[in-house]
Amino acid sequence: MSTDATRTEPTGALSRRDRTRAATVEEIKRTALTLMREAGTSEVRFTEIARAMGVTPPALYRYFADRDELLTALVADSFDGLAAAFAAAQSSVPADDLGGRFLAICSAYRQWANGDPQRFALIFGAPLPSYQAPVDGPTSEAGHRALDHLGALVADSRRLGRLGEPLVELSGAAAAGLLAKHADHAEDDLDPAMYQVLLLTWSTLHGFVSLEVYGHFCWLEEPARDGLFEAQVQAAALIAGLVPPRRP
Repeated sequence: MSTDATRTEPTGALSRRDRTRAATVEEIKRTALTLMREAGTSEVRFTEIARAMGVTPPALYRYFADRDELLTALVADSFDGLAAAFAAAQSSVPADDLGGRFLAICSAYRQWANGDPQRFALIFGAPLPSYQAPVDGPTSEAGHRALDHLGALVADSRRLGRLGEPLVELSGAAAAGLLAKHADHAEDDLDPAMYQVLLLTWSTLHGFVSLEVYGHFCWLEEPARDGLFEAQVQAAALIAGLVPPRRP
């Protein structure tokens, strides 16, 4: 008859040691984000994190090799959070309601950014001094997972025969090479023309959201900002050739 002392972990379950390690990793990341929010910057030091956690700075190196590895984890987490927001927003919208899905994606982007400006700044703010995200590492993979929601909408629009011609197109050999290169990385096998739609849409949406998150629309009352956002979503769809959301 087994006792508590001799019981083994269920198959596939994390060991007590691994659970403790995972909990500490999450505490480090939470502490780093808290310090960033308090300071209003995406810069953070191990010494400050250690002080806030009540440990010595060398203890943190058991979990992260250096500050860059920690930042990489935070950026990847932020992209994953954005991807989850996209998925949740579209969960109640019929797959063939392309305009409704587009509005859901745009609204989720706006709400996520305004709800957590520090995470938004981590992935879309000014580059951090001396930090370089690893090429084809966890940050780029997580970024693709987030933007693939928009890519899936573009692909479905083409598949259903409802992707129109964009009002403007990127021109020049350099632009053509860029589109051809990056279209290959999209999960939904977007061709260069479809990838252009994704870029036009995201850049248009991102412009509004960035201005709002960083306080440049503070002079507009909330109903006016909402109205401007709705118009921006309509404009983004029309510029890119997507189905615009139905107006209320």
